[in-house]
Amino acid sequence: MSSQFDVIVIGGGPAGYPCAIRAGQNKLKVACIDEWKNHDGSYAFGGTCLNAGCIPSKALLESSELYYRTQHEFAVHGIKVGNVSVDVAAMQKRRAQIVKQSTMGIASLFKGAGVTGLQGHGKLLSGNRVEFTDKDGKKQELSAKHVVLAAGSSPVELKSLPFDGERIVDSWGALEFESVPKRLGVIGAGVIGLELGSVWRRLGAEVLVLEALESFLPMTDGAVSKEALKHFKKQGLDIRLGAKVSGADRTKTGLMLKYTDASGEKTIEVDKVVVAIGRRPYSKDLLSEGTGVQLDERGFVKVDHECRTNAPNIWAVGDLVRGPMLAHKGKEEGVMVADLIAGKVSEVNYKAIPSVIYTAPEIAWVGQTEEEVKKSGRAYKVGSFPFLASGRARAMEATAGFCKIVSATDDDEILGVHIIGPMAGELIAEAVLAMEYSASTEDLQRTMHAHPTLSEALHEAALNADKIAIDFPNR
Repeated sequence: MSSQFDVIVIGGGPAGYPCAIRAGQNKLKVACIDEWKNHDGSYAFGGTCLNAGCIPSKALLESSELYYRTQHEFAVHGIKVGNVSVDVAAMQKRRAQIVKQSTMGIASLFKGAGVTGLQGHGKLLSGNRVEFTDKDGKKQELSAKHVVLAAGSSPVELKSLPFDGERIVDSWGALEFESVPKRLGVIGAGVIGLELGSVWRRLGAEVLVLEALESFLPMTDGAVSKEALKHFKKQGLDIRLGAKVSGADRTKTGLMLKYTDASGEKTIEVDKVVVAIGRRPYSKDLLSEGTGVQLDERGFVKVDHECRTNAPNIWAVGDLVRGPMLAHKGKEEGVMVADLIAGKVSEVNYKAIPSVIYTAPEIAWVGQTEEEVKKSGRAYKVGSFPFLASGRARAMEATAGFCKIVSATDDDEILGVHIIGPMAGELIAEAVLAMEYSASTEDLQRTMHAHPTLSEALHEAALNADKIAIDFPNR
């Protein structure tokens, strides 16, 4: 194998592997180093997202929602079924197959783009050199004109509740339960905690969610947060805010969780605990002395708006740098960097990054919340439309939630779009495109939407912002 490359990417997750592929498409000589190792010891490209995050969690969310709907919704449609049971082993087998197909696909994409895929550990040395340690522990020094750091992130561990891989697990461990726990504790009511809690609640677990913050989903629009909390509690998720976990004692059958809330110290027994309090940049043994690459106080690699570090020809993307830890944000950064290295014009619009929580109902948003716009002092208007008034949503028996648009009063620019309801993660794409082109509320009003569709809810919300909605009273 050659030791000289135009570009070396350290990290093969959703930021790293697209960067490597685009660099290959740009006719550059590329190597991508990734050290992801599965629980069985096998190596795989794709990072947390494909192996233990985005993809496997969506597989289980889909399976568990089908089970829940079979039990609670099919009868309304006139579909009668007998006794329904869960085969967790079959469900997990399907999840594993989907993950395998996804990760194997990266190897094919690498081959097509001429990327050299290397499995093992990559460490940046001074002078644009990279130390590669392969699966057998053999070291080799590589060099490149450009090096892209894309090492991703790892789960944050509670000092008072360290992972043991059995009763106290991270998000990856929660995706691989072999049976449905009777009582499941989830520490953290963020995106990961709510998605994992939803999976096992639908399958029959009693789920307790302990959140240290007093507010629920503070990163979402206030109206969305309020609506979401109502529906999650209705589904049986026991969500307790302002609950700070201090530790746990092992019992014969599980764990006695200890936490403190406004009323004092409390304990509650659970079988397993999922710690989902966030993620931190993964920079373990990534940088040697003398590279010149700077980290901030939280461990993120410092970069400019084009993902350049302060060291010449060293770049960093994805969860390793500032901004939301989202796979699609990392992907676009990786592609941008690969194009910039090739001398092309490229950028990422950080004002139009969508976020999605894949619960039921789904939650999605882009841009500013109403609270953020109000705090900025800019005059604004709001339009909303409930899915209860959507013919398509009623036909789907999915009327929970609404679409909400926040726009500027002066020039009608769309400042933020917030959706809670069916297929919110798909619907938000239209809003992202609109904001990418600095569209106005009127632009959405004059965009014809097929009938009957869920997307009409976004159209009606835009009309409602100017009090001219057709299918809902204007207030």
